[in-house]
Amino acid sequence: MERMKRLFVVVMAVVALSAMAQVERPKLVVGLVVDQMRWDYLYTYQWGEGGFKTLLTDGYRCNNTIIDYVPTVTAAGHASIYSGTTPAFHGIAGNHFILNGKSVESVQDDSEKGVGGNEKTSGKSPRNLIATNMADQLYLATDFKSRTVGVALKPRAAILPSGHNPIGAYWFDDNSKSFVTSTYYMDKLPKWVADFNKKYRKELSTDLSNLPMGTTMTFALAEQALINERLGQGEVTDMLTVSVSNTDMCAHTYGSHSPKVDSIYWQLDKEIAHFIEVLDQRIGRGNYLLFLTADHGGTHSYPRMTDHGLPSGSMQNSKAVTIANELLAWRFGVKNLIRESKGYTYYINHAVIDSAGLDEDVVKKAACKALMQQDEIQWAVDVANIESCPIPNILKERIKLGYFAGRSGEIYVVPRTGTFDTKPEWAASNHGTWSQSDSHIPLIFLGWHIPAGETSRLTHMTDIAATVCAMLHIQAPNACIGTPIEFGWEY
Repeated sequence: MERMKRLFVVVMAVVALSAMAQVERPKLVVGLVVDQMRWDYLYTYQWGEGGFKTLLTDGYRCNNTIIDYVPTVTAAGHASIYSGTTPAFHGIAGNHFILNGKSVESVQDDSEKGVGGNEKTSGKSPRNLIATNMADQLYLATDFKSRTVGVALKPRAAILPSGHNPIGAYWFDDNSKSFVTSTYYMDKLPKWVADFNKKYRKELSTDLSNLPMGTTMTFALAEQALINERLGQGEVTDMLTVSVSNTDMCAHTYGSHSPKVDSIYWQLDKEIAHFIEVLDQRIGRGNYLLFLTADHGGTHSYPRMTDHGLPSGSMQNSKAVTIANELLAWRFGVKNLIRESKGYTYYINHAVIDSAGLDEDVVKKAACKALMQQDEIQWAVDVANIESCPIPNILKERIKLGYFAGRSGEIYVVPRTGTFDTKPEWAASNHGTWSQSDSHIPLIFLGWHIPAGETSRLTHMTDIAATVCAMLHIQAPNACIGTPIEFGWEY
């Protein structure tokens, strides 16, 4: 009898393994995120052969993909794309936020050290991301055999997409002018990354943030990762995450459709064309699943709008804090009751409030009133009491989905429509608000089981991870709130 039981267990194990082996999956998943790419860029630039033209022709376009939370910023966007959820659940409340009373960068980790740079290279990790993402779920589903690599100029854009246990995440360190990593991942750069830094020392010493060379170097490193780590060459599905960061860096300086920004997008088109050719040759068009999207959109600059008689507005969050604090000091006799702002989220000063013996709710209510006296601000919301605030429900939901208690500011500021954080004389783009400029993003799928086509149905940033995981028949990330997108067929 005991022998029969053991035989039964062995047979069932074989059957289970056989079932796992029969799950059809691509060899490789590739995520391309273009930082601050507006959706309408897909249709305003004149693309060359390959590149975006291939994506638009052979891919499936979701033309109405929206970010359902605020703030619409880089760290939150990258975390949300790959986790299928929002800051309220994954914890990445912004590019910078308060953690344990201290202001931190989203992937800052003082327990780690930089690897491959110099003494100024700081340690970073994905530990602040409290949810799993699709790379993590793929890793789990393949019995920890799947391999992921993340590449970007910005650390947060390389770290957050690649999950908690990639074989490598690499970003550009401006101090050492080289691609680096941290001790969270390894103690020494792989030889192929060190060789890359040596080979392209001259190119890496240029202004990668504002020149097309930044795009070229990003894709060149991604290609070397594909080759040297043999991604997509094993028995299970691997993942490669690539983020193009200088599209955002340059737009913040020169504004949308400036000659410098245009030159980066034209170079991006060429790099995507080459990268698709590499994927087709090494993996095969039918063997990889690729998606392209953005972490957020971006405004047109204030001068670009107003010079042509179009409504726009400018404000400065730091200035708004100063003005509000002056009004609060006049009422309460205490200075600096608002500690600081990070984007449109404002932090009250708990230490000052406590030492003065003030009622926190009374201070927050007064702070909201003081902020709303400024013409550029339409609403200032005490997030803890948001349900009683007279603002549209769509904004309530976006604020709630972007709020993580203890990390986000207690007050959220909604500027008037078309108004954003800038000086009137700056010909720069920005982002962070709920507006279509900031929240409407491109989304295209290409490759494995993807038909050519498009939809204008409402889709969401959080649907991306849900879709990829559904196609791969793996569990969605543990905080995923997205819904799989249907391409006109069942998968």
